[in-house]
Amino acid sequence: MPQKLPEITLAFWIMKICATTLGETAGDLLSMTFAIGYFFSSLILISFFVITLGLQLLSRTYHPFLYWSVILSTSTAGTTMSDYIDRSLGLGYMKGAAILLTLLMSVLGLWRYTTGSLAIQKINNRTSEVFYWIAILFSNTLGTALGDFLADSSGLGFLGGALLISGVITLISLFYYYQIFSHVLLFWAAFILTRPLGATMGDLMTKTHAQGGFNLGTKGSSFVLFSTLLIFIIFSHRKSAAARLKD
Repeated sequence: MPQKLPEITLAFWIMKICATTLGETAGDLLSMTFAIGYFFSSLILISFFVITLGLQLLSRTYHPFLYWSVILSTSTAGTTMSDYIDRSLGLGYMKGAAILLTLLMSVLGLWRYTTGSLAIQKINNRTSEVFYWIAILFSNTLGTALGDFLADSSGLGFLGGALLISGVITLISLFYYYQIFSHVLLFWAAFILTRPLGATMGDLMTKTHAQGGFNLGTKGSSFVLFSTLLIFIIFSHRKSAAARLKD
């Protein structure tokens, strides 16, 4: 099975943070700004996820626009799914996060038991690829709940929550660089934490000045993030294409 995932570089992490932050703002745009509600927004975005995931699974090689469309769909669907669990069902951020964490750990455990590895470099069959995307969907849903908890319930606020998660991710990066702990474990820790970072950053961008935000709104924030993500996708794709031509 040919490699269908991008190379893990600094650009990858920038795009991941942009995509997860865009997932927060776009999910809120659909559910709140357009007043569709969490339940129907979740149905729409899960449908988008199923379609993009199906195309990704059917593809034989790595297609950057398709790959990042699936990442974005898991992030937007995760936003509305988390909000539905935490708010519409009334479970709250802590209970919702606990349920989602249990589901995520179960998926990762079953993936490890079934295939023997969680390393993305070893995703070379359909089973591993399906587990990979399910784990991403649950991690992005969990990340929304954690981000909302830090921003709303912990007293840190949007900026404080974003700074705290950024600090933890920086620490993980140092552990990775100095080869402390398993690289696979550190990768997934950073991957999961980019979602609550996106959740707090998304709220920081969209909320009013009185709420401690930048008052860009869901529309303006989504436009800025989508444009940034698109630029990085095009740049990384052209860079990869140029490298292949040299080879």
